[in-house]
Amino acid sequence: MPSPRLDPIDRKILAELQADGRMTNVELAKRVGISAPPCLRRVRTLEEQGFIRGYHADVDPRELGFEVQVFAMVGLQSQAEADLSRFEERCRAWPLVRECHMLNGEVDFILKCVAPDLSTFQNFLTEQLTAAENVASVKTSLVIRGAKDDPGVPFEVLEDRLSRSA
Repeated sequence: MPSPRLDPIDRKILAELQADGRMTNVELAKRVGISAPPCLRRVRTLEEQGFIRGYHADVDPRELGFEVQVFAMVGLQSQAEADLSRFEERCRAWPLVRECHMLNGEVDFILKCVAPDLSTFQNFLTEQLTAAENVASVKTSLVIRGAKDDPGVPFEVLEDRLSRSA
């Protein structure tokens, strides 16, 4: 369940900003049905409380020459917390790794990587990822095409759940 601190207007603000983080406060206030000053106060509060982590441009990797996208499934030799944390820290330092998620099951981590070409990714794979301390196995899958890449959360599902529980 969502935090009790979020009322319907807060949720609408979040949904609108998730869809378009560049709109002006005046436009946002109009869309959520309140005046601009309280809207801005609510946005600032949502930022301070951590509901809004930041604002980003949705950059097209291929337009910038990053033609290769790969998912790498990584198995570690040790799953001790200190070893997991060290691997996560290493992932944060690798520029080609854009996402790193620890998983439950056969694979310890899945990494989303981008590279300008296959040889750059292969170099990263052999010289950095597979050579990293505690890495036992790496399986990779090259992305052929993406069918969906929606950021954030599905607010319509949240609102549906809330309406059914009321």
